[in-house]
Amino acid sequence: MNLDPAALAALIESNSLRDGRSLSKVSEPVRLKLAERPARDRIQRVVELADALLAEAEALARDRDFTEEATRLKPLDILGGIDFYDEVQRFETHLIKMALAETGGNQSRAAKLLGIKATTLNSKIKLFKIELNAQE
Repeated sequence: MNLDPAALAALIESNSLRDGRSLSKVSEPVRLKLAERPARDRIQRVVELADALLAEAEALARDRDFTEEATRLKPLDILGGIDFYDEVQRFETHLIKMALAETGGNQSRAAKLLGIKATTLNSKIKLFKIELNAQE
């Protein structure tokens, strides 16, 4: 709540809090200003809430897909030896597929998501033989 500045000054000058007088005895009445709610359409608020819920549901689905994919990964046997380049390729392939799925197959936007150049993404798609039809 906001107190009208003039009323606040009158309240302070009158010392009403120190001498026990009630607020009704102050020469200028105290006016409280309630915070105004923005004049927004209720339907617009419902639409915004629905959009937020949909975005959250999509994020949860991506998280679930990532978790499921991670559980399918074979455990690394460091003592038995691993193929570093094979593991890097599998990791990059998974990231590229996630980015392509997120952008509906748009390679330019997927490259931006990954923080790489579009030409780099395109060369990796060809190198790793990633199917584009499955992403769209």
